[in-house]
Amino acid sequence: MNKVVCSVHVAVLAFPFGSHADPLLNVVQEIASKNPRVKFSFLSTKRSNESIFSRHKNGGAGIIHHNIKAYNVEDGLPEGYVPSGDPIEPINLFVGVMIQNFKRAMDKALAETHIKFTCLLTDAFLWFAAEMAKEINAKWVPVWTAGPHSLLCHVMTDFIRDQFAANAGNENIDFVPGLPVVKASELPEGIMDDIEQPLSSMLHKMGQTLPKATAVAINSFAELEPPIVNQLESKFRKLLNIGPFTLALPQPIIPDDQGCIEWLNKHDIGSVVYISFGTVIIPPPHELVAIAEAIDESGFPFIWSFRGKHDEQLPKGLLERIKDKGKIVSWSPQVEILKHEAIGVCVTHSGWNSIMECMVGGVPMISRPFFGDQKLNTRMMEGRWGVGVPIQDGVFTKEATLAALKSTMSSDEGMLMRQKISEFKKSAKRAVETNGSFIRDFNTLVEIVTS
Repeated sequence: MNKVVCSVHVAVLAFPFGSHADPLLNVVQEIASKNPRVKFSFLSTKRSNESIFSRHKNGGAGIIHHNIKAYNVEDGLPEGYVPSGDPIEPINLFVGVMIQNFKRAMDKALAETHIKFTCLLTDAFLWFAAEMAKEINAKWVPVWTAGPHSLLCHVMTDFIRDQFAANAGNENIDFVPGLPVVKASELPEGIMDDIEQPLSSMLHKMGQTLPKATAVAINSFAELEPPIVNQLESKFRKLLNIGPFTLALPQPIIPDDQGCIEWLNKHDIGSVVYISFGTVIIPPPHELVAIAEAIDESGFPFIWSFRGKHDEQLPKGLLERIKDKGKIVSWSPQVEILKHEAIGVCVTHSGWNSIMECMVGGVPMISRPFFGDQKLNTRMMEGRWGVGVPIQDGVFTKEATLAALKSTMSSDEGMLMRQKISEFKKSAKRAVETNGSFIRDFNTLVEIVTS
């Protein structure tokens, strides 16, 4: 067999926290599979690389393609580092030294391949890649893994701050073109926060720098938010809608070791509550109890993807009462669960990946946001799209959770939510069909990255 000679070299710079690196690798896998002569050097921390590459090797996405190689970036943690319990601390430590650490990893990839970089394909957070690309005469293509509305806010941060000050601190933000009226407190971190904080400063610089990119790719589909897409197109050299990732790109298969799908097959259409807060968030103990109490009283069957030890975090008597009504599992194949017709609602933190997966599955949402873009996602979900409800006052109580369950599962309001999200489901499917926004824009992305 003749050895394939790579003539184009793409540096892929990942942000190694949350749900950032995994979807970026999905994008790279899809491009690499059709372009064997393009070399991809994937740069992230050792912990991140080991985690996501093992999932791809062992999951349904198949193998890691021969033209992708992982390179480890130092994580910025001091020797002997002991976590303080603050989840932001390791992010700040990484951000503080990430520029020089990424440069060192890129130098190593360059020394091994002897092929100069022609494109930097990066997480959008990594604003400094604009200058890196300019220095080596390469293209810069950032990938935004969240929604178009939060991206617009980051790009317009200076405008929002100026207008907010001019309006004497009026809590309502009603002056961002394309965006519905939102409260200042619902904007993502980094918009109104002190820009000197490492994470806020990074997001602010990102918003200022993205207009310089060769193209900006986002995990969305054009039909979801045309007014916001129009605004972004006016600010970027090129905007590429390459989502929803969960539908458009091959995903590693999560094994259903605990029999969730088999269990769902025994339940009626739209009768089951699915509860999950992603891979990072664990609600406070009193809120976990409130959820369980509401589930107990509501009588709805449920699947709860529970991070932690439920037998220690939930009262024993309560746990005994609810265990026969549903399944509490440590890990679940979320995409497949949300596509199952038995699911009636998803109780979620409203991270963007979960929002997209609910739309693809046609499942309304009950939202309890915690940080980042989640509050703004919740506002869009309720106020703009009408496909879910927020938990009253933003905190799970038994009464608030019961009210939200009844609203989404057994009322005319809930039926209307299902009808609306079914239309978004159809739009998402059209986006990945021939002549859809994903097909058109992903082909453009491939051409830019590989030429």
